[in-house]
Amino acid sequence: MREIVKLRCTKCKKTWYTTTKNKRLHPERIEHKKYCPRDRVHTIFKETR
Repeated sequence: MREIVKLRCTKCKKTWYTTTKNKRLHPERIEHKKYCPRDRVHTIFKETR
């Protein structure tokens, strides 16, 4: 049931992280605040499809 999703930085638009989620229980896109190595700051990462 769990699927791998990619997380993309909202600032530099580069994909750095992957995670898993259950799409049946949580169909909305996820957001996480993570470290962006390119910008060297914590930014919001959103799920891409």
